Amino acid sequence: MSLIEKSAKQLLADLSARSVSAVEVTEAYLTEIASHDAKVGAFLRVDAEGALAKARDIDQRRALNQPVGHLAGIPVAVKDILCSRGEVVTCASRILEHFAAPYDSTVVAKLKAADAVLIGRTNLDEFAMGGSTENSAFHVTHNPWDLSCFAGGSSGGSAASVAARMAPLAIGTDTGGSIRQPAGLCGITGLKPTYGHVSRYGVVAFASSLDQVGPMARTAEDAALLLETIAGHDPLDSTSVHSPVPPYSEWIEQPLEGLTIGLVREHFGPGLDEEVNAAVRDAIRIYESLGAKVKEVSLPHSKYAVATYYIIAPSEASSNLARYDGAHYGYRTDERDMLAELDAQRKALEAAGDKKAAAQLDTALVRMYRRSRSEGFGAEVKRRIMLGTYALSAGYYDAYYLKALKVRRLIRQDFDKAFEDVDLIAGPATAAPGYKIGERADDPLAMYLLDLYTVSANLAGIGGIVFPCGFSQAGLPIGLQLQAPPFEEDRLLRAAHMFQRATDWHTRRPALT
Repeated sequence: MSLIEKSAKQLLADLSARSVSAVEVTEAYLTEIASHDAKVGAFLRVDAEGALAKARDIDQRRALNQPVGHLAGIPVAVKDILCSRGEVVTCASRILEHFAAPYDSTVVAKLKAADAVLIGRTNLDEFAMGGSTENSAFHVTHNPWDLSCFAGGSSGGSAASVAARMAPLAIGTDTGGSIRQPAGLCGITGLKPTYGHVSRYGVVAFASSLDQVGPMARTAEDAALLLETIAGHDPLDSTSVHSPVPPYSEWIEQPLEGLTIGLVREHFGPGLDEEVNAAVRDAIRIYESLGAKVKEVSLPHSKYAVATYYIIAPSEASSNLARYDGAHYGYRTDERDMLAELDAQRKALEAAGDKKAAAQLDTALVRMYRRSRSEGFGAEVKRRIMLGTYALSAGYYDAYYLKALKVRRLIRQDFDKAFEDVDLIAGPATAAPGYKIGERADDPLAMYLLDLYTVSANLAGIGGIVFPCGFSQAGLPIGLQLQAPPFEEDRLLRAAHMFQRATDWHTRRPALT
């Protein structure tokens, strides 16, 4: 088996036994990136020199029998929304195209402490706003299973890098499904932890009450390795929770006795693709063959989840992104051109005798703010900022934002009630197996419905995992989603591992030529 076919767990065993070096592993993945990423577009930047330097350092320490970290020598791709000191962090936006982070995010700091080899920064929808990675300011990420399809989003670059064997592990973020949805579309394993289980410090904020960092990998075992590395309380993040971090990778082999799985009746209604429906129900039968019981449950307010999400998330985004004004961070418009434009407008109005309009023209500072934001942000980000600003404006706050917060509470109560009867909730990750690039680009509402099965977990603050449970006739992966009560990531990982021991869907790889 070649190095790029091995799991992170297998690579760690080989590295520890010194049957392979960290440099050899890193070079194998860099070669794969050089061969295929021009077609896939998973990465925004690849740090070959830095990755090889780190790999050489690990090999030297191993040769001297010096201690090494938990992920020593394993390449990890990182979504380009986590700060890494001295590196550009673009968030796939022109407005941060040249912004270098002055510090490490806690997740990146933990990866460095674990001696992971940070191989590159992956593409995303601009500021994580999107479900296809078509909203990146730099390029689209293609699905390695069918290059005419998108990879999902917003962590599409991270998902595609793992599916295309360009990294064994990747970091994503999930605000409304951005780890789980692309994991399902790309045929990998992606886990959204409970809100507060992984630090958000140093993660560029989209919607602060919803954002969460999580692992993306080929198997549940590898996701467990990465989660136990990055999880845990962080005093630098006020939303971080004092919750224990079990040795997930050690516990994953322990069987789940007496498992009861809930099927949500609202998840199998009109709009669900028949192939997805069949694959998910086949997966449930596999769990039954492994001893699990299945029980129907209801999440009656889940039908309001997408609408609720698209009030709360844009409202938080409109506040978080206010800092990008051309004065504090990132891109600033051409001031000479801007002043010339302003002067020409003023002179034109004065020549027309409209002194009132001339007096009401922007000041130079206001015009600089307006042009910087207009030129720096893409269309989807502007749409969400306007939506959120409107929802928070005087006279509309109670009608939209406050009402959305009340519905969010009801959605969480639905989950709490369901988990009184079942251990896990199972269902589809997406309504269809795949989508063509550009297919929904002109229909924002259709794009927002890509999150139909995932946003409710973010609103409720619970964890969820997605992994492949079949393939469509067109050869596209189909994802199964499991959701669990808060801080039951161990249960999610062990249940996913149970399934992956009984099936081989997760071992299939796209044929990139």
